[in-house]
Order: sequence, then structure tokens, then C-alpha cells
Amino acid sequence: MRIIVISALLVLSAALTAFSVLAFDLFNPHRDAVQLVLATSALWLLFGLAYWLLRRVNGIAVVALILAGSALIGGAALVGPPNTSTDSARYAWDGIVQNNGISPYAYTPADDRLDSLRPDWLFPAPVVLDSGTETCVGERIARAHKTESGDLLCSALNRTAVPTIYPPASEIYFAGVRFLTGPEPGYWPLQLGGLLLSLGTTVMLLVGLHRRGLDLRTAALWAWCPLVATEAITNSHVDMLGVIFAVAAVFLVSSKKVWRGGVLLGIAIGTKLIPVLAAPAILKRGGWRMVTASVLSFALLYVPYVLATGIGVLGYLPGYLSEEGYEDGSRFALVSLVAPGSSAIIVAGLILSIVAVLVILKTDQSRPWVGQLVMIGTTLLILSPRYPWYALLLLPFVALSGRWEWLLVPMALTLRLLVPSVPLTRASIAIAIIVIVVVSLRRAGPGAIKRMLPRRRQPVPA
Repeated sequence: MRIIVISALLVLSAALTAFSVLAFDLFNPHRDAVQLVLATSALWLLFGLAYWLLRRVNGIAVVALILAGSALIGGAALVGPPNTSTDSARYAWDGIVQNNGISPYAYTPADDRLDSLRPDWLFPAPVVLDSGTETCVGERIARAHKTESGDLLCSALNRTAVPTIYPPASEIYFAGVRFLTGPEPGYWPLQLGGLLLSLGTTVMLLVGLHRRGLDLRTAALWAWCPLVATEAITNSHVDMLGVIFAVAAVFLVSSKKVWRGGVLLGIAIGTKLIPVLAAPAILKRGGWRMVTASVLSFALLYVPYVLATGIGVLGYLPGYLSEEGYEDGSRFALVSLVAPGSSAIIVAGLILSIVAVLVILKTDQSRPWVGQLVMIGTTLLILSPRYPWYALLLLPFVALSGRWEWLLVPMALTLRLLVPSVPLTRASIAIAIIVIVVVSLRRAGPGAIKRMLPRRRQPVPA
């Protein structure tokens, strides 16, 4: 009966996922934010209930349910185009440009020299009104202007006037997908890539948990999570590529296969930079070999792009950090309360440095996922980005450690995206911190705080 109920919940989750993808988005003039909040809340509730029931299921049924749910919910997330982000349009364009022999860092999408490469689904022709005025039509289509001629450019991309921001491993992935499909297919090739990567991560987690004698049921914390369906598949964020390489690297390094793990970690960092947060917890075991392998693989990824573009490989990264408020400290939701302005950067850096040192010193090297969970989760809470897909990297370590309370982090970041209110963001992040601390102390048992404090030396008897 429990298996039947879980199956029904997973089918319902898949149906609601498909419905929310098809019915709601943030691109229409009125923004379906309220509807998305309600649908997302319902998905998280179904997810939590299904996982709670799974705790009483044993044997092969656990693996079957986790795999089936991952495939079913992930497949449902494919039914429509991205509904909260336009990033995958840029991914597609970068891939198209590369397959025409041009570095994605060389020109902005609005450059007139790229006119012959533009597919209609990314750059539809302007519509001429009865008044003779040109306009752009379409829910995901924004107005821009070409850099040389100044002509109206209708585009599904964001930031058409700046070069790409993505590191080389991401760019190789974009080029590979478009090499297989060509420029004309719309959003589905990258969505399908996201589905395959998420399923691959599910399988990797199941195998890794089994080999280490851990509870297989915690893999559902990744496989059924609504954030995976929404951000890895529907919105097909490239963070998913970094996740699978980071998880593989962690398994290898924790198994003392340091060189191979270091190479994969370098590729993960070369995807989106944020996977570098997985490194402190495995630094004691990986040592100089892991660092060397990571740096070399990361640098080698950049070589062809540096040769083609030079310093332009930095793309829009510096401008992006400034735009997002990380340069003046305005992006730090909680830290900015006590350290306004640029001083927030100093306070945030100090906190994260202390956490990193503690993670390096205290993490069990054979099972480093708790340290990685703390490092990544704390960084997200301190930096409080308005993009929940950054939390995709957190989820595998939630699954490996079984510490479900950290799921409040992606929930808080999702709320920040859908309802961009600073007071609400501060409240949701504060609640997440309180719950995480309380549950963590309860897990540690009585006297946890006392054990964390330095012991006093006992006087030596005369």
C-alpha cells in the first residue's frame, strides 16, 4: 500500500510539474508569480510527503521508485519551454556561434557581423505596425539594437550587448549539443541534455550510496526534488553539468583516486566556477595532487579560447558581479543588515573563510559530503543569490548526507526569484538558518555545543 501511495504521489508530482511548465511563466506582462509560488509549494509538499513515506520502504522497491520518479518527473519537465529563465537561449546561441568557427567570447550577440547565423526562433524579425513602427512580438522576445547599424534586434537572449559569461567547459557542452542538433531546434535539446545529466546523477548517487553502505533512500532527496525538474531540465541550467562532474570528483577523491578526481573537479569548476566550493572538504585527502590536477584541467579547457580571443575569455563576468550587487555588498540579504555597503563583502568573506578552515580541519575524508554540504549551503545563505539554480550543487550533498533540513536553502532562493522582496528574502533565509541550526544540534545529540568548545586543561595533581 505504501508503494502504491508513493507511486501515486510521484505521478501527481509529474502532472503538476507539466501543468506549471505549460500554464505559468515570468515572461508575460503580469508575471504568474503567485501561481508559480502556489504550484511550487504544492510540488515541495508532494516531494516531502513521498520522501517521508519512502523511509518505510525496503529492498529493490526503493531503487525502482527513485529511478522511476526521477524519470517521470524529469520527463514531465520537458513538456514546455523555459518558464522562469532565458539563460538557455544564450546557451544555444553560444553553441551556434562556435559551430561556425567563431569564439563565443569574440563578439556580442548584437554584433552585425553575426547576422547570417541568427535562427528565427532566437531572433525573430521585427513586426511592422500600421503606423510603420517596428516592434518585437513574443513572450520571451526582448528589444535590443545592433551594435554597428543600430537596427532593431528582436531577441530571446538576455544581455545581447555584452559577451558571454560562461567558462569553457560550459561552452564546449553548448557547442556539442548544437553540433548534434543544428541551429533550428528550439529549447528541447538542452532540456533533454539536462534530463540525461540529472538521471545520470541519480544513478551515480545510488551506486555511490550502495558502495559505501549508506541509505539508498536518501537519493530521492535529489531524484524527486522540484528544483531539479525546474532548473536542471525545464530551464536547462548548465549548473547541472558542473554538478555531475563535482559528484564524480568527490567519489573519486574520497576513494583515494586523487588525480582522476582532481581532473573532474577542474572540469566542474570550468563549467560554472561555483563547484570550487566542493574542494575544501576533500583538500586534506586530495592535497597538492588534487589541486594540481584541477588547476591543469581547468587551464587546459581555456587554452583554445585564449588563443582565439585572448583576455576576452573573461567575458561579462566582472560586469555581472557588479550588476548583481556583489561589488558593493547590496546583494547579501542578511549580512547587509549589520554591515551595510561594501563592508558586507569583508564580513561575508570573513565568515566564509572561517567556515572553509573548519571544513578543511573537521571533515571526515572518507565521507566528505557533510563538509561540502556545510560549505556550499553556508555560502548560499551568506551570498543569498536571486537565482535558485545555484543550489543545484547543494542537492547531491543533501542526498549523500541525508540532512534534509538544508533543503530550506533552495526553497528560500526559489522564493526570492518568484517574489523579489528584500524583507521576505531576509525572513526566509533567517528561518532556514534557524531550522538548520536546531535540527543539526538535535542530530548531534546532548552536549553538542559543549563538545564543540575547547576543553579546559585539568590541573596536574601535586
